[in-house]
Amino acid sequence: MDDRFIEILKTRRTVGAFRSDLPPRDIVQQALDLACWAPNHRKTEPWRFHWLGAETARAVVELNAAIIAAKKGPEAAEQKRKQWSAVPGWIAVTCLRSDDAFLQEEDYAACCCAVQNLMLALWSHGVGSKWSTGDVTRHPEYFRLLGVNSEEQRSVGIIWYGYPAVVPEQNRRPLADVLRQLP
Repeated sequence: MDDRFIEILKTRRTVGAFRSDLPPRDIVQQALDLACWAPNHRKTEPWRFHWLGAETARAVVELNAAIIAAKKGPEAAEQKRKQWSAVPGWIAVTCLRSDDAFLQEEDYAACCCAVQNLMLALWSHGVGSKWSTGDVTRHPEYFRLLGVNSEEQRSVGIIWYGYPAVVPEQNRRPLADVLRQLP
């Protein structure tokens, strides 16, 4: 196996703190293109990407702060507002809905694969990311901000991206802990 590929897989981390500089648009666009090469059983290509500009990102930050304030109070909301406002890049990911429950599950799984492709492609350029699925991503106002009909698409999450301020350490359990070989 290619050493660079192994390195990208093993070193990618969920990044919670970003530098303020935004990665070049062409790197992100290339990563989005590679995301579209995710496996999807019936070639439905159910993923939809929404590249948020500063105005929409600010609106999502404020919506999230309002949700947090209602649940945990104004201090928690202000802390989240500050944290989220520091994120340089935003991509919302949605998945087309289906009347067929099995197909909908397959399509959601395909979208998750697309998100992994996106994050790995970004990481190959030194761009960190974080996949958020917080309450805001299921709020009716969130769909309105994205211009998405929630009856036609469901949220997969928000992908924050940027150059990492800190790359967290990470460990995984040994393969023997999670592998069962059957006769």
